[in-house]
Amino acid sequence: MQSLRELYKIGNGPSSSHTMGPKKAAEEFLRRNPGAEGYRVTLYGSLAATGRGHLTDRAILSVLEPAAPTQIVWQPEVFLPFHPNGMRFEALRQGTAADEWIIYSVGGGALANEHTALRQPDDIYPLTHISDILTWCTAEGKTFWEYVEDYEGAGIWDYLDQIWETMRATIARGLTAEGVLPGGLKVARKASTYMVKAESYTDSLRSRAKIYAYALATAEENASGGTVVTAPTCGSSAVMPAVLYYLCESRNFSRQRILRALATGGLFGNVAKTNSSISGAEVGCQGEVGVACAMAAAAACQLFGGTPSQIEYAAEMGLEHHLGLTCDPVCGLVQIPCIERNAVAAARALDANSYANLSDGYHMISYDRVVEVMKETGKDIPSLYRETAEGGLARNYTQATKKR
Repeated sequence: MQSLRELYKIGNGPSSSHTMGPKKAAEEFLRRNPGAEGYRVTLYGSLAATGRGHLTDRAILSVLEPAAPTQIVWQPEVFLPFHPNGMRFEALRQGTAADEWIIYSVGGGALANEHTALRQPDDIYPLTHISDILTWCTAEGKTFWEYVEDYEGAGIWDYLDQIWETMRATIARGLTAEGVLPGGLKVARKASTYMVKAESYTDSLRSRAKIYAYALATAEENASGGTVVTAPTCGSSAVMPAVLYYLCESRNFSRQRILRALATGGLFGNVAKTNSSISGAEVGCQGEVGVACAMAAAAACQLFGGTPSQIEYAAEMGLEHHLGLTCDPVCGLVQIPCIERNAVAAARALDANSYANLSDGYHMISYDRVVEVMKETGKDIPSLYRETAEGGLARNYTQATKKR
């Protein structure tokens, strides 16, 4: 299992798999073929189906177009065997392809092909299942964040400090920004309004309104192409920061404790990424918002003094109750239902924390088992509901619009 540095990444929205990954691939191909007369990039499957809404073409062209004329070819009906987010890069000389490279954007900004991930970082964690890590915690008398520190080294805290600072800055920008999000759906930003209304409420309603506001702030920044942190993806980037920001502001937790919570949440996200997927195109939104909810629930439970078993329980609930969640973005944009979904998942993460902390930590279904079921469920979900914008809410919205 790789470093948390490969899970938490700073980049521009709206999608880690559709924007960050393709841009990274274009940069790599340009390094391989700097003197081409032109470039041709063919996008397949889910990447082609929702690429325009996710700004995939803009991300690729921003890298290749300055070097040579670049053509984007869209083939949404063709699914390459390894992963739904396939890309074929061609370097053109005298009108023919002098070099060709097929690569896949597999979620969280990561790239891979049939054989190995591109420049795959070394695995640094010997244990890749939470059940085994729980056994380690019991044997060592430690908890999850200490497992992270033992294998990442002390340098991970400086990295997570940068991640936390970026999350905070994104929320601050999102809370003050107003106007309509780009893309044509004419979705208005709501974070600032929710924050203003929150101050007029009392007690629990004020708390819930603030959680929504913080999540909306990041999700709206992501939708506009702003700087966010993949947690674990761009499309689900608002859940973790909203929960941590709310707890930091309302409970005055120290920065050190917030960073430790980030480490714990990241560990649960890393396990899901390693043993299943965090790609909406591969397993649906359960792998994005579902995993994000599990990460935030684990982080919150640790902040409130949960035992390792209670933390695992909180994460399990966060993911279990998102099983089967489809990825059906309207018009291929990371806006409807993505923005609201992040806000609701942030609140659900706090509910999972409360439920787990009230318990003794014992429960029948483990986090590892839910991760396994998520992978199986993802394979069973038709491609219509895996980030192709051909089914579910996306199809319903399109049909309703045509009838008007």
